[in-house]
Amino acid sequence: MHHTTLHENILLVLGLLFAMLLLVMLGQKLRISYPIFLVLAGLGLSFIPGLPPVVIDPNLIFLIFLPPLLYQAAWDTSWKDFWRWKRPIGLLAFGLVFFTSTIVAYVAQAMIPGFTLALGFLLGGIISPPDAVAATSVLKGIRVPRRITSILEGESLINDASSLIVFRFALAAVLSGTFVWQKAVSSFVVVSSGGILLGLALAYGFYLLHRYLPTTPSINTVLTFIAPYVMYLLAEELGVSGVLAVVSGGLLLSYHSHRVFDADTRLQANSVWESVGFALNGLVFILIGLELPVAVQGLDGYSLPQAIRYGLIVSGIVILIRLVWMFPAAFVPRWLSAGIRHRETSPGWQGPLILGWAGMRGVVSLASALSVPLLAAGGQEFPQRNLILFITFVVILVTLVFQGLTLPLLIRFTGVAHIEERMPTDEQEAGIRLRLRRVALAHMAQHYVADMEQNEMIRALQQRMQAEAQRTGNLLEALDYDETKRLALQRYHQVLLDVLRVQREELFVLRHEDVFEEEMLRHQEAQLDLDEAKISHMPH
Repeated sequence: MHHTTLHENILLVLGLLFAMLLLVMLGQKLRISYPIFLVLAGLGLSFIPGLPPVVIDPNLIFLIFLPPLLYQAAWDTSWKDFWRWKRPIGLLAFGLVFFTSTIVAYVAQAMIPGFTLALGFLLGGIISPPDAVAATSVLKGIRVPRRITSILEGESLINDASSLIVFRFALAAVLSGTFVWQKAVSSFVVVSSGGILLGLALAYGFYLLHRYLPTTPSINTVLTFIAPYVMYLLAEELGVSGVLAVVSGGLLLSYHSHRVFDADTRLQANSVWESVGFALNGLVFILIGLELPVAVQGLDGYSLPQAIRYGLIVSGIVILIRLVWMFPAAFVPRWLSAGIRHRETSPGWQGPLILGWAGMRGVVSLASALSVPLLAAGGQEFPQRNLILFITFVVILVTLVFQGLTLPLLIRFTGVAHIEERMPTDEQEAGIRLRLRRVALAHMAQHYVADMEQNEMIRALQQRMQAEAQRTGNLLEALDYDETKRLALQRYHQVLLDVLRVQREELFVLRHEDVFEEEMLRHQEAQLDLDEAKISHMPH
């Protein structure tokens, strides 16, 4: 018996993965951000008669999906930006989560018959954290000031931890029937700081492994997959925050990654992580849609319209709280502190509005709602479990679909894309390249004068660097919108791409001639790929 279910599960996962890929491609055609599209598609699939309901073990979501997704998010977060916007991030990730949970708790208690305050806090903890993936994928391809994306990414990294902590305490209160504030606050401090310290310690261990053992790119890549699971499992085992352990460990390792990894490892690990992260995210969003019938079936004691009404009211409150919180959080510290006014430019009304509208709920909310136990302490059913699950669903749907689809329109309406904080990316890229070439030339002029006179190859290297520095300088000038220079640059790229294409075709011919070894040909092909990638990432 066990054997067939395993087969069925693997088939189900493969089927879902394939469906997810097709849907993502369709979503790209329709220009709809993929989390929104996948949730709606999952919903659609769940209505197909004869499909077995997909019941997921919530521990699986927490265990399989959460650590790598958080780790990837931490790895992609710029530590500098994170630290630069620590105040708004902290206000959102801790302040707003607690504020939302509290208001949701009191409203739910007043509105829903038989709903206690502890259950209200449970619901609040579940639906208070916005989703990292949803926000970044909705904003992909839309020009938004870096400040907004940095704050959103930073917030969604930490708010999972604070909301899960609220959730954990509320759950304990429902199960034991008592709730002591002092105890909650002190254990909150222990759970969070313990998680952070453990994550940093383990990350340091992995740092030593990567740094001092004779690893290969493949070994390094696999180690980066083991790391988040080790951090998460060990932290949960010790009763501290697994989420914060993964996040702090990921931030530490990504900060030191230039010391730890060589170029090959970076290229390999990045592409592997990109694919795996994409697959995990896609699966989670499609599962959110598929879980709905499970939530609806269990709505005993409430009619569907009633439950939908509760869900919509709570969604409205959650959206409103976030918008209301944004403006004081953005402006009160500015009024109170001259230092902040001096350091940071004013966010204007557009910044807080867009941040306020970008509170799309997702993976963590679903996983928390599903992980509410079926039975309470005395063996009786957990009170209101299905209603909590259903309301969570409605909140995820409303925020993800409604806010996610309207966010790009709002960004266009506010004109926030044109508020440039720094120079445009093309100029930044050319500027960085110029600095790097110059430091290389200065270094060679200082240390390798004799070599350059005697060794023809080293002389050629210096000449190539000089030519590249000259070319980058020209590029910077061309970006000042001198039309003839810009056209010359475009033509240069076209010619270069064409030359690379001819070289590729020649490689294909060489393969059939059977003179050179396949491995060497592949190596050359990779070299051509890198050359081409250099151009395709350049400003056009």
